[in-house]
Amino acid sequence: MTDLKSLTFTQLAELVKSIGWESYRSQQIYTWIWQKGINDIDLMTNLAKSKREQLACDCFISSLHLIDTKQAKDRARKFLFRLHDQHKIETVFIPETDRKTVCVSTQVGCALGCKICHTAQIGFIRNLKFHEIADQILQVQLLTGERISNVVFMGMGEPFLNYAECLKAIENLNSDFGLNIGARRITVSTSGIVERIYDFADFPLQAKLAISLNAATDQLRNELMPINKKYPLSEIIKAVRYYIEKKKKRVTFEYVLIKGINDRAQDVRALTKLLYGIACKINLIPFNPCPHTKYQSPTLPEMEAFAEKLYPQLPAVTIRKSRGQEILAACGQLAAQ
Repeated sequence: MTDLKSLTFTQLAELVKSIGWESYRSQQIYTWIWQKGINDIDLMTNLAKSKREQLACDCFISSLHLIDTKQAKDRARKFLFRLHDQHKIETVFIPETDRKTVCVSTQVGCALGCKICHTAQIGFIRNLKFHEIADQILQVQLLTGERISNVVFMGMGEPFLNYAECLKAIENLNSDFGLNIGARRITVSTSGIVERIYDFADFPLQAKLAISLNAATDQLRNELMPINKKYPLSEIIKAVRYYIEKKKKRVTFEYVLIKGINDRAQDVRALTKLLYGIACKINLIPFNPCPHTKYQSPTLPEMEAFAEKLYPQLPAVTIRKSRGQEILAACGQLAAQ
């Protein structure tokens, strides 16, 4: 049996051609699945009953299974989904006045072992397929009744270690027959997989790039993010400069502030030196506590003081408010529990 949701638009067009149907049928089927969210072939009412019966003989439409949902006081919602093989992932919906954002997972668990991330405690289990990534947005849209405007690849997993499936998911999100979300409203965050930064610069769609930085020296970053031993800061910055030159757009650097660890005067100096002359935005994020961690969050005044020291030496510095912290839905807190 073929899962129609697992097919890219090109693959679906090939399937439709192989059974002798008109080419426009692939657009109809893809729209039913990804825009109307149906999981029953018999509901495709612009297909003749004989065609629906023919399709149902060899095909089906999968769907993520909702296990649980929690809502924080700030209206952020976390969804726990079960996959077809019984593994679990978490997805976060962040409503704001002018946008409705979904934070998607790209892997079950993560292999990077970052000390400031709860997902790291799971370890790596498997990559998600493109339709399992895209289906998170579709299911949140159906469950909330809200039209999703923005997507961030910042949930469980390292997107650039599941690169091909993430690109296919972005193509689905951007498709006129898919979820129809503008590429400039899609952001992919990486811990610094250098080869993929170069590749992403050559990706034709204008999705945005964010770098999870969190330290401005190799010594400290090695401690917080062991992947830095393979991809040191000099190599990451070189790749980022290539990306900016190729795309003609700035990059966002995410910097999780940890009290007494990376929020000192010496960190201001190192961060300013590292990012000098780079077209970028710095997102300061308070460390979000998670089980079995030794780190602490700075206070808001401490974060504001750090930001004031960075600006105007760096072009744009913002403090990103954590959403959904009390339900473990904030940055670094997802663990599919």
